[in-house]
Amino acid sequence: MSSSSLLHPRNLHHGQYDFAELTKALPDLQRFICSNKTGGQTIDFGDNAAVVALNQAILARYYNIRFWQLPQGYLCPPVPGRADYVHYIADLLARSYPTLPLGKQVKLLDIGTGANLIYPIIASQSYGWQVYGSDIDPIAVKVAKTIVASNPSLQQLVHIVQQTGNTIFSGIIQHQQQFHLTMCNPPFYASADEAAAANSRKWINLGKEQQGGARNFAGQQHELWCAGGELAFISQMIRESALFKQQVCWFTTLVSQHKHIKPLRKLLNSVGAVQTDVIEMRQGQKVSRTLAWSFLTFSQQQQWPTI
Repeated sequence: MSSSSLLHPRNLHHGQYDFAELTKALPDLQRFICSNKTGGQTIDFGDNAAVVALNQAILARYYNIRFWQLPQGYLCPPVPGRADYVHYIADLLARSYPTLPLGKQVKLLDIGTGANLIYPIIASQSYGWQVYGSDIDPIAVKVAKTIVASNPSLQQLVHIVQQTGNTIFSGIIQHQQQFHLTMCNPPFYASADEAAAANSRKWINLGKEQQGGARNFAGQQHELWCAGGELAFISQMIRESALFKQQVCWFTTLVSQHKHIKPLRKLLNSVGAVQTDVIEMRQGQKVSRTLAWSFLTFSQQQQWPTI
């Protein structure tokens, strides 16, 4: 398995994984390396421990992360696809500015950052942005704070915030606080059964039908499903975003199902968004999309806030 040549041009993970470099960064990865069908090197992507070790090596090699550990059963996301989301929203912001926006004056809010802290790591280390990560799970917040405290490269750039209510932006974005971007990887499924069925299909694709009860990338309930699934979650996000229309340049979220784009765009129109966009991203056979919206015109964005 490899990362795809269809990744964003600035994505560091094009082509095959360089296991020689990755094992230099994390020698323990060596015990998980095996041969693929063509005689090349790979890992068993059905083994959660191997997936975690691969992520640790990638984060050490490319993102200056010395310490990265997760609680048992928490989501361990593949890094290349997550990096794509960050790079594409950097391009989105660059439309409003003369050069690619770099530095700690750029502020990003990651909704549902998780214990893994992947998006804040990639964004802060790739662009030098200040990243605020929020999560409703106290365990995820505690682990994320430990990762920040354990990595000098993150300490001045990444801030973790506990969300205590059933809201998304309210209670997180403070009065007069401004963000250039928000991002979110929402819970995709509407129920535990729906998530389990999707997980079983993944195991079958890996040729391991008998392991359908486990998740190679793990994941807690709030990370994977919620009442109404992603359509309900993103709809709530859109309605709440209208309360912060002057405090955020671009709101964004991943949308897994293309059929949800049309109703979400209709909702965006009804709440007064003046700019919307759908950015397609491809990783191998997988197609994902980012929905972006703003309540500011292009000329307003150019003046707010100055980078």
